[in-house]
Amino acid sequence: MCPVETLACGHAALTGSRRVCRHLLAEEPPTYVGLLTGVGVDYDAACESCADDPGRELLRLCEGCVERATAFYDMTGWRGTPEVRVRDRPAGGRWAELSFSLAPRNGQCVASVDDGWAMLADERLILFDGSGSVVADHGLSIAPEPPSDWVGRVRCPALHASVDGRFAVVVTDYGRFGQVVDLSTGGHTLVLDRGDYHNYVTPFPVCFVGTWPDTVVVAATAWNRLDAFDAATGRLLTARETGRRTRGQPIPDTYLDYFHGRLLANPSGRRIVDDGWVWHPAGIPTVIDVAAWLAGRVYAPENGRRLAQRNYAWDQPMAWLDDRTVAIQRIGPDDELMLDGVQRFDVETGRVTTAFAGPSGRMWAYRGRLYVGADNGTEIWDPASGSRIALLEGFKPIAQSPHTGTLVEANRGALRTWTPTD
Repeated sequence: MCPVETLACGHAALTGSRRVCRHLLAEEPPTYVGLLTGVGVDYDAACESCADDPGRELLRLCEGCVERATAFYDMTGWRGTPEVRVRDRPAGGRWAELSFSLAPRNGQCVASVDDGWAMLADERLILFDGSGSVVADHGLSIAPEPPSDWVGRVRCPALHASVDGRFAVVVTDYGRFGQVVDLSTGGHTLVLDRGDYHNYVTPFPVCFVGTWPDTVVVAATAWNRLDAFDAATGRLLTARETGRRTRGQPIPDTYLDYFHGRLLANPSGRRIVDDGWVWHPAGIPTVIDVAAWLAGRVYAPENGRRLAQRNYAWDQPMAWLDDRTVAIQRIGPDDELMLDGVQRFDVETGRVTTAFAGPSGRMWAYRGRLYVGADNGTEIWDPASGSRIALLEGFKPIAQSPHTGTLVEANRGALRTWTPTD
């Protein structure tokens, strides 16, 4: 057991995780700078004047006083660099290549379906098996939307599929419309419309949960509202009154002042993480209990568990490591102060369990590892040690099979795949 001692804050307690300068002991501590120690993303804290003073004294405080003195949103910058742990070894795995005459829309519209893939090419939804044989080719009409490019968020089609391989949804990311398609027939079962209020700020909020014959699609039906539908029939499952905000009137308890963003279901489909935002703006990744919602907790989406506040930062890469743990990229309180890396959140407590530096790019997970599409290829990370353990050089995946972990890349008229084997 760690010894208990009387600390600089005057409390006899266990020490906190970082040291601070004396000025942060004030009743109302000033803003501070994070002093990275070079060990992972550990840092000490010092006020602005002490941060650049080589003779500064850093004190040990109890955990409570450290937490009060170093509230994340009072940070103004960093000094030093984090430790990025690279422990590369051979990645192993199995490679394959499937040749096609068509390319996916905007180079991205591929989704895993059973043991094969679905591809949106022009206005055709093509299904093929793991050997590359086409098993279905459905025509598809996509609602036209005006072009938009807001701070690098480009309006374009996106394709998602249910884990049972029965349904797909084609939406316009950073746009308004979408449709759910029954892949057994090619017919659409539901038309989606989330309205035009600031829809250019987030990808279309949509995901599937459950499996056939109980497959459910969760989607935005307004900027601040999610609904769940039976994927097979389009029947609304979540009728409710959420109220409106009216000038001069009290705000209804059920009104949600939140812009829904990218949705990602956990492996069991019991929860969804929603990477949305609120004014001023700030990213507020939020976990929604879908199982409780569908079981009768009518306002579960309006009462989700908020994981963090990240000023000017949302629409970040995310991946579920298991049913309870979600990894979200970037570390810090504000877009201009963030470090490249990952925070792991325990969604049942809402707390960060670990953080480590390095990962930056589109991200997937499989069997406890993270796969990150970096500039130089696909990095494989072990979250338990916070280390990069392999690099698939030059490989730029666009989709993953949740069943096998297979990653797929679209490249020069072919789909190239890599499947982990350990």
